[in-house]
Amino acid sequence: MASTQGEKTQGAHRILVASNRGPITYEVDENGSLKAKRGGGGLVSGLSAIGPEAGALWVCSALGDGDREAVRRGVGEDGVRMLDIDATVHTDAYNGIANSVLWFVHHMLYQTPLEPVFDAEFRRQWGSYKAYNRAFAEALAEEADQGAVVVVQDYHLTLVPGMLRELRPDLRIGHFSHTPWAPVDYFRMLPDDISEQVLRGMLGADRLGFLTHRWADAFTACADELVGGLGDTRVGVHGLGADADFLRRRSHEADVEERMAALREEIGEGRKTIVRVDRTELSKNIVRGLLAYRQLLDDLPSWRERVVHVAFAYPSRQDLAVYRDYTAEVQSLADDINSAYGTPGWTPVILHVKDDFARSLAAYRLADVALVNPIRDGMNLVAKEVPVVSDEGCALVLSREAGAYEELGEDAIVVNPYDVIGTARALHEALSMPPHERAERTKRLAAAATALPPAQWFLEQLHELEA
Repeated sequence: MASTQGEKTQGAHRILVASNRGPITYEVDENGSLKAKRGGGGLVSGLSAIGPEAGALWVCSALGDGDREAVRRGVGEDGVRMLDIDATVHTDAYNGIANSVLWFVHHMLYQTPLEPVFDAEFRRQWGSYKAYNRAFAEALAEEADQGAVVVVQDYHLTLVPGMLRELRPDLRIGHFSHTPWAPVDYFRMLPDDISEQVLRGMLGADRLGFLTHRWADAFTACADELVGGLGDTRVGVHGLGADADFLRRRSHEADVEERMAALREEIGEGRKTIVRVDRTELSKNIVRGLLAYRQLLDDLPSWRERVVHVAFAYPSRQDLAVYRDYTAEVQSLADDINSAYGTPGWTPVILHVKDDFARSLAAYRLADVALVNPIRDGMNLVAKEVPVVSDEGCALVLSREAGAYEELGEDAIVVNPYDVIGTARALHEALSMPPHERAERTKRLAAAATALPPAQWFLEQLHELEA
């Protein structure tokens, strides 16, 4: 299609999404053939809601050898463009900057006497982060039709809106943050020029979306303090909800029923269950959750042999040493609790570290109590999913630092995530909640949790950009 801007050519796509991870991944099997695996999540649901006639394109990064091989062979799916960015550049940008700096800043995870250290290696990796963002901006500029809508996703791509604005001023550009946003004093930990680049990159968008008002206000405060305000950029809040229809249907399929039977056998007859399902991500606070459970067994021995903590801690970012160490600490603490309190007929902690979605849904259905106690979390969809799936109603113990607190706090038992004794008391309160109260709270939690399902969440952002 011919462009109205000089001699440049441009694509024909009217709606574009950009994210580090795309809707599909490829593996090379033993025969050298490529095997495709489709992903899920809110973006996949959202794009499916607009239909194939919308001319949408998803621009994403090739994440592994299979993805890169697919790009080289010209294998792909309609509606997806995978970028074969140099593997070293991607590792620097993804692990070195996005996950080890920006994630740590927004989740306030640094042990500040020792970290961060913004040295020459950081500057080298920042150069890769800029190159990575530039590759996305150039691909989007090439693929977008005149006046198209582009929705950029998350902290991996904070520079894309500004870069894309320079390349294609005709586009309507949005950016959505799935993480918290750091308060001004913490965000200022970044070198001054880097914090300015991040903010001005984001402010290249027409509109910025956040999961809660708290995170939106934090961004606005950073922009006001550090770059003189938002300029023409608008800020909105879209609290991503659970996909109730999918969850209820999927949670009653045969593989989930099988895992429920196996879990019931592990738990034992007549016992209550405290369930958590997380990645072994530093911000999820799994270790303090286990410490709170141990405190419960110490303070109230009457719960011994009457309750089991079902903890699913699925490996996350194991290519980073700090995450490997954290996963090992979770395993060690669970073993210690079982060794100290377990009896021949009772295992106090059932810990699974191998990812299994069907088993997670089985645990959701069985849960008497859901423990969601992150140090800091953009939303936390587990807090929203458990009430939707629970068979008998579930009491929710929820950190006030989770984004979901904004919508669910009224019907949850709210905790300070650092307070182990307070969390132990909350677990006792949740376990002791009368069945009728638990059922009523669960109904209200489920209604709040599904108020903005993924497809509607995505369409809302499109409509705001198109308005």
